[in-house]
Amino acid sequence: MAYLPQDMACPIDSRYYGTNPTFLNRLKPYVSEEGYVRYQARVEVALAQVLVERKLAPATLAEDLEKASLSIRVEDVYAEEQRIGHNIRALVNCLKKHVSKQAQPFIHLCATSNDITDTAMALRLKELTRDILLPDLIQLEKVLLRLARHHAKTVQMGRTHGQHATPITFGYVLANYVARVGNRIEQIESARINLRGQLSGAVGAYNALSLLVPDNTVGFERDVLAKLGLRPIDTQVSTQIIHPEYVTDLVHTVTSAFSVLANIADDIRQLHRSEIGEVHERYDAERVGSSTMPHKRNPSNFEFVKSMWKAMMPRMMTLYMDQISEHQRDLTNSASARFITELFTAFIYATYRLTDALKRLEVDEDAMSAQLHGTEFEAILAEPLYILLTAHGHPDGYGGARTVVDQARTTGEPISKLMWEDKTLAPYLNKLSKEQRTLFENPKQYIGVAVQQTHATCNEWDTRCERLTQQLNEESPISP
Repeated sequence: MAYLPQDMACPIDSRYYGTNPTFLNRLKPYVSEEGYVRYQARVEVALAQVLVERKLAPATLAEDLEKASLSIRVEDVYAEEQRIGHNIRALVNCLKKHVSKQAQPFIHLCATSNDITDTAMALRLKELTRDILLPDLIQLEKVLLRLARHHAKTVQMGRTHGQHATPITFGYVLANYVARVGNRIEQIESARINLRGQLSGAVGAYNALSLLVPDNTVGFERDVLAKLGLRPIDTQVSTQIIHPEYVTDLVHTVTSAFSVLANIADDIRQLHRSEIGEVHERYDAERVGSSTMPHKRNPSNFEFVKSMWKAMMPRMMTLYMDQISEHQRDLTNSASARFITELFTAFIYATYRLTDALKRLEVDEDAMSAQLHGTEFEAILAEPLYILLTAHGHPDGYGGARTVVDQARTTGEPISKLMWEDKTLAPYLNKLSKEQRTLFENPKQYIGVAVQQTHATCNEWDTRCERLTQQLNEESPISP
């Protein structure tokens, strides 16, 4: 029976992944149940190849099984599972139909179900991250790099605690996210390449393999995993399941990156506020912001990213709980682990939405400048006045600046005027250099080294992302 997206219970399928053909076709080989079955079949093929190489199985097994892995119908595997009640044995039964009777008994030999499912999960996450997640995240990074460089000198009011603070540049704001996203990209890649596979049998002690290759069980496992681009766990001891920390580490870094995306989205949507209005997302002509207010231009894409993060971030707790399994294996992670790919799908979709929204971001430099003019009498000049008074010998530079700020708030007169009229400050202000005096005439200059650091940060992460992109491209792809 065929299901339409609107029949699905999960909104990822019914509203996002399932309704976007381009997005669906990119991710389907990795995140779908069909994709998972085919990954499991790839693990069975790798096992068969090593059995043949070690002359432990008929020579035709590996070649026939590789063809079978591509031709089996996933719906047949599901039907067989419904009949017998076991997913991996169902896969084995379906694969048997495509090989010779002589070779059939050797399919899945010496493996247990979790050798197949856990290794297949590691493989699909490793390739999904390499082929889709990281390239998409690097694309987001490039958009941030372009915006940061373009607005490196665009002066903006800095804000702390929701209050006006001292000036900054919009490029510097974005450069902070360039660094944070870049750091997450590298952490994700580190966790990705550390994913592991396993072929150690029912309780993880290589009991079955020891009957056939008693002197080289670990070597046999290593050979199987090498064909999949994986390696065994470092300690060479395990239970029936792969040490869960490898997948947990990857999901943790992805969740952490999701938090950075949510922070970007939240900051940008706040700048959309009517009383701020420093940025706007460019709307398509037919896009509607409200069902009753025609004037509305809502930051809906940025709100979506924040909302999706709220739904997915708590799932990290499930991964931490899935680290616990009684003795050599229980089934308490059997259902919960199936939701891992939903988190990846949601993250990749949120990355896509955020990247698209940032590409259409319009920055209102006049609005940013207006925020500065409205507060220069208090926020902009107060700190440099205090710092320079202290530097030139005033015994209480902070207090002296605070007095002038209070007078400005009371009288409405600018600090730049009142500071020179204060006779107690005159001895110290007369020591100001020409450059320091100019600062009080043009407070927009008080941006520290924001411009230089923006370009330095962008150059650094541009280089690092290009290096990683090259590494990902050089890794031999194995089509899912």
